[in-house]
Amino acid sequence: MTNNTPYTRLPRSSYWQTSVARAATSQATLADLWTPAYEITRDEKILTVGSCFAQHIGRALSAAGFAWHNAEPAPFGLSAALQKEFHFGVFSFRVGNIYTPDVLKSWLTWALDPAAQDREIWAEEGVFYDPLRPQIEPGGFETEQELCDARDATFAAIRNGVKDASVFVFTLGLTECWYNRASGLVYSSCPGTIAGSFASEDHGFRNLGYPDVMELLHDVRTLLRRINPDIRMLLTVSPVPLAATAVPRTHVLTSTVGSSILRAAAGAFCDLHDDVDYFPSYELVTHPGLSRDMFAPDRRSVRPDAVNYVMQHFFDGLGVGADQTGGTDHTGPSATEQAVAAALAQDDIICEEMELEQFNAGTSACST
Repeated sequence: MTNNTPYTRLPRSSYWQTSVARAATSQATLADLWTPAYEITRDEKILTVGSCFAQHIGRALSAAGFAWHNAEPAPFGLSAALQKEFHFGVFSFRVGNIYTPDVLKSWLTWALDPAAQDREIWAEEGVFYDPLRPQIEPGGFETEQELCDARDATFAAIRNGVKDASVFVFTLGLTECWYNRASGLVYSSCPGTIAGSFASEDHGFRNLGYPDVMELLHDVRTLLRRINPDIRMLLTVSPVPLAATAVPRTHVLTSTVGSSILRAAAGAFCDLHDDVDYFPSYELVTHPGLSRDMFAPDRRSVRPDAVNYVMQHFFDGLGVGADQTGGTDHTGPSATEQAVAAALAQDDIICEEMELEQFNAGTSACST
Protein backbone atom coordinates (compact mmCIF):
# COMPACT_ATOMS: atom_id res chain seq x y z
CA MET A 1 0.00 0.00 0.00
CA THR A 2 1.41 3.37 -0.99
CA ASN A 3 1.73 6.14 1.58
CA ASN A 4 1.56 8.86 -1.04
CA THR A 5 -2.13 9.84 -1.26
CA PRO A 6 -4.06 13.14 -1.29
CA TYR A 7 -4.58 12.60 2.45
CA THR A 8 -0.89 12.33 3.24
CA ARG A 9 0.46 15.14 5.46
CA LEU A 10 -2.69 17.19 5.47
CA PRO A 11 -2.91 19.78 8.28
CA ARG A 12 -4.55 18.66 11.52
CA SER A 13 -7.57 20.84 10.75
CA SER A 14 -8.38 18.48 7.87
CA TYR A 15 -9.00 15.59 10.27
CA TRP A 16 -11.92 15.31 12.68
CA GLN A 17 -9.94 13.56 15.43
CA THR A 18 -7.16 16.15 15.67
CA SER A 19 -9.39 19.19 15.26
CA VAL A 20 -13.03 18.83 16.32
CA ALA A 21 -12.72 15.90 18.73
CA ARG A 22 -9.66 17.40 20.39
CA ALA A 23 -11.33 20.80 20.77
CA ALA A 24 -14.47 19.18 22.16
CA THR A 25 -12.43 17.36 24.78
CA SER A 26 -10.47 20.44 25.86
CA GLN A 27 -13.36 22.89 25.26
CA ALA A 28 -10.87 25.09 23.40
CA THR A 29 -11.34 26.96 20.17
CA LEU A 30 -10.73 25.14 16.89
CA ALA A 31 -7.32 26.03 15.51
CA ASP A 32 -7.30 27.28 11.92
CA LEU A 33 -11.08 27.12 11.60
CA TRP A 34 -11.32 30.24 9.45
CA THR A 35 -8.70 31.63 7.11
CA PRO A 36 -10.04 34.94 5.76
CA ALA A 37 -10.16 35.31 2.00
CA TYR A 38 -8.91 38.88 2.36
CA GLU A 39 -7.38 41.05 5.05
CA ILE A 40 -9.63 43.06 7.38
CA THR A 41 -7.86 45.73 9.41
CA ARG A 42 -9.13 47.72 12.36
CA ASP A 43 -9.24 50.99 10.43
CA GLU A 44 -11.44 49.69 7.59
CA LYS A 45 -15.11 50.59 7.89
CA ILE A 46 -17.30 47.52 8.34
CA LEU A 47 -21.08 47.45 7.82
CA THR A 48 -23.37 44.85 9.39
CA VAL A 49 -26.97 43.98 8.47
CA GLY A 50 -29.12 40.88 8.59
CA SER A 51 -30.82 38.69 11.15
CA CYS A 52 -30.67 39.21 14.89
CA PHE A 53 -27.34 37.33 15.09
CA ALA A 54 -25.73 40.12 13.03
CA GLN A 55 -26.18 42.39 16.05
CA HIS A 56 -23.71 40.24 17.96
CA ILE A 57 -21.13 40.67 15.21
CA GLY A 58 -21.42 44.45 15.09
CA ARG A 59 -21.25 44.71 18.87
CA ALA A 60 -18.17 42.47 19.06
CA LEU A 61 -16.40 44.37 16.28
CA SER A 62 -16.88 47.66 18.11
CA ALA A 63 -15.70 46.23 21.42
CA ALA A 64 -12.58 44.80 19.75
CA GLY A 65 -11.61 48.18 18.34
CA PHE A 66 -12.66 47.59 14.74
CA ALA A 67 -14.25 50.39 12.74
CA TRP A 68 -17.82 49.14 12.82
CA HIS A 69 -19.64 51.83 10.86
CA ASN A 70 -22.87 53.31 12.16
CA ALA A 71 -23.91 54.92 8.88
CA GLU A 72 -27.23 56.24 10.22
CA PRO A 73 -26.59 57.65 13.71
CA ALA A 74 -29.38 58.77 16.00
CA PRO A 75 -30.40 62.43 16.26
CA PHE A 76 -28.37 64.46 18.73
CA GLY A 77 -29.57 64.24 22.31
CA LEU A 78 -31.45 60.96 22.02
CA SER A 79 -30.72 58.76 25.04
CA ALA A 80 -29.08 55.36 24.61
CA ALA A 81 -32.32 53.62 25.57
CA LEU A 82 -34.36 55.57 23.03
CA GLN A 83 -31.73 55.05 20.34
CA LYS A 84 -32.17 51.32 20.69
CA GLU A 85 -35.96 51.54 20.95
CA PHE A 86 -36.04 53.44 17.66
CA HIS A 87 -33.48 51.07 16.10
CA PHE A 88 -30.57 53.47 15.77
CA GLY A 89 -27.20 51.74 16.02
CA VAL A 90 -28.67 48.23 16.06
CA PHE A 91 -27.34 47.64 12.56
CA SER A 92 -25.27 49.93 10.37
CA PHE A 93 -28.52 51.30 8.92
CA ARG A 94 -31.94 51.80 10.45
CA VAL A 95 -33.44 48.93 8.49
CA GLY A 96 -34.45 46.60 11.30
CA ASN A 97 -33.79 42.91 11.01
CA ILE A 98 -33.27 41.74 7.42
CA TYR A 99 -33.89 38.01 7.47
CA THR A 100 -33.94 37.25 3.74
CA PRO A 101 -31.75 38.42 0.84
CA ASP A 102 -34.71 39.67 -1.19
CA VAL A 103 -35.47 42.33 1.45
CA LEU A 104 -31.83 43.44 1.35
CA LYS A 105 -32.08 43.57 -2.44
CA SER A 106 -35.07 45.91 -2.13
CA TRP A 107 -33.22 48.28 0.18
CA LEU A 108 -30.20 48.46 -2.12
CA THR A 109 -32.33 48.83 -5.26
CA TRP A 110 -34.31 51.70 -3.80
CA ALA A 111 -31.25 53.37 -2.31
CA LEU A 112 -29.88 53.57 -5.85
CA ASP A 113 -33.21 54.68 -7.30
CA PRO A 114 -35.65 56.00 -4.65
CA ALA A 115 -38.25 56.69 -7.35
CA ALA A 116 -38.55 52.93 -7.90
CA GLN A 117 -39.52 52.15 -4.31
CA ASP A 118 -42.76 50.40 -3.50
CA ARG A 119 -45.16 52.91 -1.94
CA GLU A 120 -47.22 50.51 0.17
CA ILE A 121 -47.86 51.90 3.64
CA TRP A 122 -49.79 50.30 6.50
CA ALA A 123 -52.22 52.71 8.18
CA GLU A 124 -53.69 51.87 11.57
CA GLU A 125 -55.77 54.17 13.74
CA GLY A 126 -54.21 57.36 12.45
CA VAL A 127 -50.57 56.17 12.47
CA PHE A 128 -48.44 54.69 9.71
CA TYR A 129 -46.04 51.76 9.49
CA ASP A 130 -43.35 50.92 6.95
CA PRO A 131 -43.99 47.37 5.62
CA LEU A 132 -40.25 46.84 5.19
CA ARG A 133 -39.45 47.77 8.81
CA PRO A 134 -42.67 48.06 10.85
CA GLN A 135 -40.80 47.79 14.13
CA ILE A 136 -38.42 50.77 13.92
CA GLU A 137 -40.88 53.47 14.98
CA PRO A 138 -42.65 52.43 18.21
CA GLY A 139 -46.27 53.46 17.91
CA GLY A 140 -45.91 54.18 14.20
CA PHE A 141 -45.15 57.34 12.23
CA GLU A 142 -47.52 60.26 12.76
CA THR A 143 -47.78 61.08 9.05
CA GLU A 144 -47.06 59.38 5.74
CA GLN A 145 -44.61 62.15 4.91
CA GLU A 146 -42.67 61.45 8.09
CA LEU A 147 -42.43 57.79 7.07
CA CYS A 148 -41.23 58.73 3.57
CA ASP A 149 -38.68 61.18 4.97
CA ALA A 150 -37.33 58.46 7.26
CA ARG A 151 -36.99 56.13 4.28
CA ASP A 152 -35.12 58.79 2.31
CA ALA A 153 -32.72 59.22 5.23
CA THR A 154 -32.02 55.49 5.23
CA PHE A 155 -31.56 55.41 1.46
CA ALA A 156 -28.94 58.16 1.79
CA ALA A 157 -27.27 56.34 4.67
CA ILE A 158 -27.03 53.15 2.59
CA ARG A 159 -25.55 54.98 -0.41
CA ASN A 160 -23.02 56.90 1.68
CA GLY A 161 -22.25 54.00 4.01
CA VAL A 162 -21.55 51.47 1.26
CA LYS A 163 -19.53 54.04 -0.68
CA ASP A 164 -17.25 54.66 2.33
CA ALA A 165 -16.98 51.09 3.66
CA SER A 166 -14.56 48.28 2.91
CA VAL A 167 -16.54 45.26 4.14
CA PHE A 168 -20.27 44.51 4.06
CA VAL A 169 -21.30 41.78 6.52
CA PHE A 170 -24.66 40.14 5.83
CA THR A 171 -26.10 37.47 8.12
CA LEU A 172 -28.72 35.35 6.38
CA GLY A 173 -31.52 34.30 8.70
CA LEU A 174 -34.59 32.79 7.01
CA THR A 175 -35.83 31.18 3.83
CA GLU A 176 -39.51 31.73 4.68
CA CYS A 177 -41.02 35.06 3.65
CA TRP A 178 -44.31 36.81 2.89
CA TYR A 179 -45.06 39.02 -0.09
CA ASN A 180 -47.74 41.15 -1.71
CA ARG A 181 -49.43 39.09 -4.42
CA ALA A 182 -50.13 42.12 -6.62
CA SER A 183 -46.89 44.12 -6.36
CA GLY A 184 -44.41 41.38 -5.46
CA LEU A 185 -43.11 43.38 -2.48
CA VAL A 186 -41.40 41.07 0.01
CA TYR A 187 -42.06 42.00 3.63
CA SER A 188 -39.62 41.82 6.52
CA SER A 189 -42.31 40.03 8.55
CA CYS A 190 -45.76 38.60 7.97
CA PRO A 191 -48.41 41.34 7.82
CA GLY A 192 -50.42 41.39 11.03
CA THR A 193 -47.67 40.06 13.30
CA ILE A 194 -45.92 43.33 14.15
CA ALA A 195 -48.16 45.77 12.28
CA GLY A 196 -50.59 45.80 9.40
CA SER A 197 -53.27 43.18 8.85
CA PHE A 198 -53.15 39.87 7.05
CA ALA A 199 -55.41 39.03 4.10
CA SER A 200 -54.93 35.73 2.29
CA GLU A 201 -56.15 37.23 -0.98
CA ASP A 202 -53.46 39.92 -0.79
CA HIS A 203 -50.55 38.18 0.87
CA GLY A 204 -48.66 35.10 -0.24
CA PHE A 205 -46.07 32.82 1.36
CA ARG A 206 -42.80 31.73 -0.24
CA ASN A 207 -40.07 29.42 1.01
CA LEU A 208 -36.86 30.30 -0.84
CA GLY A 209 -34.94 27.45 -2.42
CA TYR A 210 -31.23 27.15 -3.08
CA PRO A 211 -31.42 28.66 -6.61
CA ASP A 212 -33.46 31.59 -5.26
CA VAL A 213 -30.88 32.39 -2.59
CA MET A 214 -28.00 32.13 -5.05
CA GLU A 215 -29.72 34.47 -7.52
CA LEU A 216 -30.57 36.98 -4.80
CA LEU A 217 -27.01 36.99 -3.45
CA HIS A 218 -25.79 37.66 -6.97
CA ASP A 219 -28.18 40.61 -7.23
CA VAL A 220 -27.09 41.95 -3.84
CA ARG A 221 -23.41 41.81 -4.79
CA THR A 222 -24.12 43.53 -8.12
CA LEU A 223 -26.01 46.35 -6.39
CA LEU A 224 -23.32 46.82 -3.75
CA ARG A 225 -20.65 47.06 -6.41
CA ARG A 226 -22.66 49.65 -8.31
CA ILE A 227 -22.27 51.88 -5.27
CA ASN A 228 -18.71 50.83 -4.41
CA PRO A 229 -16.77 48.64 -6.89
CA ASP A 230 -14.21 47.84 -4.19
CA ILE A 231 -16.64 46.67 -1.49
CA ARG A 232 -16.08 43.16 -0.17
CA MET A 233 -18.79 40.89 1.23
CA LEU A 234 -18.61 38.69 4.30
CA LEU A 235 -21.49 36.24 4.65
CA THR A 236 -22.60 34.50 7.81
CA VAL A 237 -25.65 32.38 8.54
CA SER A 238 -27.69 32.71 11.70
CA PRO A 239 -27.63 29.59 13.90
CA VAL A 240 -30.84 30.66 15.67
CA PRO A 241 -33.71 28.18 15.14
CA LEU A 242 -37.00 29.34 13.66
CA ALA A 243 -39.51 30.71 16.16
CA ALA A 244 -42.30 29.32 13.97
CA THR A 245 -42.78 27.88 10.51
CA ALA A 246 -45.54 28.58 7.98
CA VAL A 247 -44.66 25.64 5.73
CA PRO A 248 -47.78 23.42 5.57
CA ARG A 249 -47.64 20.04 7.33
CA THR A 250 -44.07 20.66 8.47
CA HIS A 251 -42.66 20.60 12.00
CA VAL A 252 -40.68 23.67 13.09
CA LEU A 253 -37.63 21.46 13.73
CA THR A 254 -37.74 20.17 10.15
CA SER A 255 -38.08 23.70 8.79
CA THR A 256 -35.19 24.86 10.93
CA VAL A 257 -32.92 22.18 9.51
CA GLY A 258 -34.29 22.83 6.03
CA SER A 259 -33.24 26.46 6.22
CA SER A 260 -29.64 25.23 6.25
CA ILE A 261 -29.77 25.73 2.49
CA LEU A 262 -28.71 29.26 3.43
CA ARG A 263 -25.41 27.78 4.59
CA ALA A 264 -25.01 25.79 1.39
CA ALA A 265 -25.78 28.81 -0.78
CA ALA A 266 -23.47 31.11 1.19
CA GLY A 267 -20.57 28.69 0.81
CA ALA A 268 -21.17 28.12 -2.89
CA PHE A 269 -21.52 31.83 -3.56
CA CYS A 270 -18.28 32.50 -1.72
CA ASP A 271 -16.50 29.96 -3.93
CA LEU A 272 -17.58 31.92 -7.01
CA HIS A 273 -16.12 35.27 -5.99
CA ASP A 274 -12.74 36.32 -4.62
CA ASP A 275 -14.30 39.37 -2.96
CA VAL A 276 -16.83 37.29 -0.98
CA ASP A 277 -15.96 35.38 2.18
CA TYR A 278 -17.89 33.14 4.58
CA PHE A 279 -17.45 32.90 8.36
CA PRO A 280 -18.75 29.67 9.98
CA SER A 281 -20.76 30.99 12.93
CA TYR A 282 -23.58 28.62 11.96
CA GLU A 283 -21.42 25.52 12.30
CA LEU A 284 -19.89 26.57 15.61
CA VAL A 285 -23.26 26.95 17.30
CA THR A 286 -25.29 24.16 15.74
CA HIS A 287 -22.92 21.22 15.42
CA PRO A 288 -23.24 18.71 18.30
CA GLY A 289 -19.71 17.42 17.75
CA LEU A 290 -18.26 20.28 19.78
CA SER A 291 -20.11 19.10 22.92
CA ARG A 292 -20.93 22.62 24.04
CA ASP A 293 -24.22 23.90 25.44
CA MET A 294 -24.78 26.81 23.08
CA PHE A 295 -28.43 27.64 23.73
CA ALA A 296 -30.34 29.26 26.58
CA PRO A 297 -33.16 27.31 28.31
CA ASP A 298 -35.57 28.25 25.51
CA ARG A 299 -33.29 26.18 23.22
CA ARG A 300 -33.37 28.99 20.69
CA SER A 301 -31.48 32.00 22.06
CA VAL A 302 -27.71 31.67 21.74
CA ARG A 303 -26.01 32.08 25.10
CA PRO A 304 -23.70 35.11 25.50
CA ASP A 305 -20.73 32.87 26.30
CA ALA A 306 -21.49 30.87 23.14
CA VAL A 307 -21.52 34.04 21.04
CA ASN A 308 -18.22 35.00 22.65
CA TYR A 309 -16.84 31.58 21.68
CA VAL A 310 -17.92 32.19 18.07
CA MET A 311 -16.33 35.62 17.98
CA GLN A 312 -13.06 34.26 19.41
CA HIS A 313 -12.75 32.24 16.20
CA PHE A 314 -13.52 35.34 14.16
CA PHE A 315 -10.76 37.38 15.78
CA ASP A 316 -8.36 34.43 15.80
CA GLY A 317 -8.83 34.21 12.03
CA LEU A 318 -7.95 37.88 11.71
CA GLY A 319 -4.92 37.40 13.93
CA VAL A 320 -6.09 39.83 16.59
CA GLY A 321 -7.53 37.51 19.17
CA ALA A 322 -5.39 38.50 22.09
CA ASP A 323 -4.68 42.20 22.31
CA GLN A 324 -4.98 45.50 20.51
CA THR A 325 -1.68 44.96 18.70
CA GLY A 326 -2.69 41.58 17.34
CA GLY A 327 -0.49 39.44 19.60
CA THR A 328 -1.51 35.91 20.47
CA ASP A 329 1.00 34.78 23.10
CA HIS A 330 -0.67 35.51 26.44
CA THR A 331 -2.14 33.96 29.54
CA GLY A 332 -5.63 34.85 30.64
CA PRO A 333 -8.12 37.02 28.77
CA SER A 334 -6.64 40.07 27.08
CA ALA A 335 -8.16 43.53 27.27
CA THR A 336 -9.75 42.98 23.87
CA GLU A 337 -11.25 39.65 24.86
CA GLN A 338 -12.59 41.09 28.09
CA ALA A 339 -14.17 44.00 26.22
CA VAL A 340 -15.81 41.68 23.69
CA ALA A 341 -17.11 39.36 26.42
CA ALA A 342 -18.55 42.30 28.35
CA ALA A 343 -20.28 43.67 25.24
CA LEU A 344 -21.82 40.32 24.35
CA ALA A 345 -22.90 39.62 27.93
CA GLN A 346 -25.54 42.35 27.64
CA ASP A 347 -27.71 39.80 25.85
CA ASP A 348 -30.31 42.36 24.75
CA ILE A 349 -30.55 41.48 21.08
CA ILE A 350 -33.63 42.65 19.17
CA CYS A 351 -35.35 39.76 17.38
CA GLU A 352 -38.65 40.55 15.70
CA GLU A 353 -39.23 36.92 14.78
CA MET A 354 -39.98 36.25 18.44
CA GLU A 355 -43.20 38.23 17.94
CA LEU A 356 -44.58 35.09 16.30
CA GLU A 357 -44.72 33.38 19.70
CA GLN A 358 -47.69 35.55 20.69
CA PHE A 359 -49.78 33.59 18.18
CA ASN A 360 -48.89 30.23 19.74
CA ALA A 361 -52.17 28.91 21.06
CA GLY A 362 -50.31 26.10 22.79
CA THR A 363 -48.45 28.45 25.14
CA SER A 364 -50.11 28.63 28.53
CA ALA A 365 -49.73 31.39 31.08
CA CYS A 366 -47.63 29.05 33.22
CA SER A 367 -45.17 28.21 30.44
CA THR A 368 -41.55 29.28 30.80
